[in-house]
Amino acid sequence: MNRRVTLPSWLPIDPFILALVGTVALAALLPASGGAAEVAGGASTGAVALLFFLYGARLSTQEALDGLRHWRLHVTVLGCTFVLFPLLGLAARGLVPFVLTPQLYDGLLFLCLVPSTIQSSIAFTSIARGNVPAAICAGSFSSIVGIVVTPLLAASLIGGGAVGFSADSLLKIVAQLLLPFVAGQLLRRWVGGFLTRHKKLLSLVDRGSILLVVYTAFSEGMVAGIWHQVTVARLAGLLAVEAVLLAAMLAVSWYGAKRLGFVRGDRIAIQFAGSKKSLAAGLPMASVLFGAHASLAVLPLMLFHQMQLMVCAVIAKRRAGDPQPRAAEAAPVPAAAPGDPVRS
Repeated sequence: MNRRVTLPSWLPIDPFILALVGTVALAALLPASGGAAEVAGGASTGAVALLFFLYGARLSTQEALDGLRHWRLHVTVLGCTFVLFPLLGLAARGLVPFVLTPQLYDGLLFLCLVPSTIQSSIAFTSIARGNVPAAICAGSFSSIVGIVVTPLLAASLIGGGAVGFSADSLLKIVAQLLLPFVAGQLLRRWVGGFLTRHKKLLSLVDRGSILLVVYTAFSEGMVAGIWHQVTVARLAGLLAVEAVLLAAMLAVSWYGAKRLGFVRGDRIAIQFAGSKKSLAAGLPMASVLFGAHASLAVLPLMLFHQMQLMVCAVIAKRRAGDPQPRAAEAAPVPAAAPGDPVRS
């Protein structure tokens, strides 16, 4: 008797990850080169600008400001994202060249610098019965701060190690990411209603933009021949390092939040928002900062993204079975959360 093979419910293989793998395979078999590469590069640049315009247009400024009332939680998440993660990334420098190549280490360090996720943090916080509005605001604030902080941290911590990294790269970040985001905020009054009515269509635009960026980056890497530098042993070492990194941040965010006096619902939001990294925000930045070496730079981020989904799904379902706190211990709920979050 034929039986349908299904994946365990605790093992989420995101269809978007499968699309990313397919895009990488396409770039390996049919990399864009010559004139095609120029066309793909121009389209990728436009797609990234569109992506961050949509980010800005979807985020309600007033609602985000209202969420600042829970400022201790947001500061804690930002501290995990832009202080603890980078410190752990710097500590991993001692693994070069024994476990990681210099290029893979640059990618790992870059992973530690990108902002937190939005959508997956919200989903897991909801499953675990945590403070969902706080998770929405925390992820949104992290994304906004990351547009400025991530390039600055990369400039100071990675510096010359990132091929093609220069002051021009920072200007490109501003022109390609920050300005479209600001434009989206300014035009939100007129386009916000359209975005709300066409969420599914815009989700396809989000994902399509990211896939185009991945194809362009990996095509450049194939043409440059940099994939010959990666072996199976190096990939295994990278996965092991990322597993330790994720475990450390999950533990620090959970028990650290308890030590700081946060109630259960807030601790859940802090753990999920403070331990994850955004693929949607990191890929466009890497394409600008690393140029032809962006494919190696984003490889650690792509692997970490799937790992965090799988591990956090298990944790969220276990948290859902915890006893509910007494009413007096319920977490304070901040004002309404920003509008439709994007996939991270």
